[in-house]
Amino acid sequence: MGERKGFFGKLLNGLTKTRDNLKSGIDSLFNGFSEIDEDFYEELEEILIMADIGVNTTEKIIENLREKVKEQKIKEIAVCRQLLIDSIKEQMRIDETAYDFEKERCVVLLIGVNGVGKTTSVGKLAGQFKAQGKKVIVAAADTFRAAAIEQLTEWAKRANVEIIAGQEGGDPASVVFDAVNAAKARKADVLICDTAGRLHNKKNLMEELKKINRIIDREFSDAHRETLVVLDGTTGQNALAQARQFGEVADLTGIVLTKLDGTAKGGIAIAIQSEMNIPVKYIGIGEKIDDLQKFDADAFVDALFKKNEQGGIENDDDIREI
Repeated sequence: MGERKGFFGKLLNGLTKTRDNLKSGIDSLFNGFSEIDEDFYEELEEILIMADIGVNTTEKIIENLREKVKEQKIKEIAVCRQLLIDSIKEQMRIDETAYDFEKERCVVLLIGVNGVGKTTSVGKLAGQFKAQGKKVIVAAADTFRAAAIEQLTEWAKRANVEIIAGQEGGDPASVVFDAVNAAKARKADVLICDTAGRLHNKKNLMEELKKINRIIDREFSDAHRETLVVLDGTTGQNALAQARQFGEVADLTGIVLTKLDGTAKGGIAIAIQSEMNIPVKYIGIGEKIDDLQKFDADAFVDALFKKNEQGGIENDDDIREI
């Protein structure tokens, strides 16, 4: 629980810029209006879009809010604030089956463009699975980026897990083939594969992923499959565009959103999940191995709307298990 508390504190700090943007708009909205009318909804829409929550998601949130206000016959503008927070949480909550893969023998593929923190996320996930007592193998199937194999080797050492790697510029599918066979031979619980992300050449990427998937289907058909796209939270709407493009070339099961510390674009987490209909499963807010954690919608939204002006934590009750 200690480290989870620490994570919420970091999340609170990491989302300061996003929160300041959103909060100043929301505060002036709720102070400036005395009734819930069309102008109120219009201004709220603008504030949410400016906070990178995105047009479609904002429309869903406002529609949901209108329904609640109508159903509950709400006239008090202050009550509307909590309803807004609840509406956003509803857009973000994920099904409890989202992490079922962790209970089974699984192959986790991480895809994403270079520079988003993909290799680092592979290393952090490996460390966390290892800490849960699982036997973990990582595969360095990003053979195109010069430092990727070296970087993952370093993370594997740190996490004390085995790594299967090929040569730089080699065939990623053959690395996956070797890794799958190693995972079977050593009875590994989790095989995590780092893959190359070259969106500018979508055809090659698609072929490569197909080849990798065929190998896993053929050689490791009983393993649960998880394909996570890693996105950089600081890029805002661009991250959403990337998620869509990767969604065209791979059967995505979840999103890893990194670099949420210090960005003013944290609202993108809400947009991606709602618009893609793919859950944000992990969020990253720092360099350390435990700075990547499972996503908790309620804690995330609470951190966005925190009322404490100092940006600190008001009391222990404010820290949810995240």
